[in-house]
Amino acid sequence: MKSFFHIITVVVTIWLAVSACSNVGCTENQNSVPLAGFYSSSTEESILPDSIAVGGVDAPNDTLLLGPGSRASQVYLPLRATSPSTEFYIKYKQKALDYPWLVDTIRFDYTATPYFASEDCGAMYHYLITSYSYTTHLIDSVAVTDSLITNLDIERIKIFFRTADPDEGDGDGNGDGDVQEE
Repeated sequence: MKSFFHIITVVVTIWLAVSACSNVGCTENQNSVPLAGFYSSSTEESILPDSIAVGGVDAPNDTLLLGPGSRASQVYLPLRATSPSTEFYIKYKQKALDYPWLVDTIRFDYTATPYFASEDCGAMYHYLITSYSYTTHLIDSVAVTDSLITNLDIERIKIFFRTADPDEGDGDGNGDGDVQEE
């Protein structure tokens, strides 16, 4: 019965999205995708991590959301409507940190609820994050500032990294163990 309800919900949502008259009158963002920001755990200031890769664990087509060489202070982390959880990886591509055992992961558990926005905007999902967990190789902590993910383009997740000033390192001169910031 539960899977039947889920199938009906997905079919109705798709039908509503396809049958919406047009998106000419819709000026809102039509996707509910959480925006995550990168921060230094020591200063709590926004940072541009150097040489990281962010992607979805077991994502279709091995989707890379942020690739090495891309410098960004934020990344969108799309959740899967067909699953109660989504997990993301952060790989550190700096020479001193590029090891498989230093890959951090962040997992979000949530409920996905279909939401009909309007005739012009159609339907989308809203997500309610019920719990989250993460590894702490170079991530110090993760904070969810608002657990309801809607189509508003607002940063709702903060990822705090252990950082070091590029001139300081960790005392041994090679800077390993910290994400470099600029």
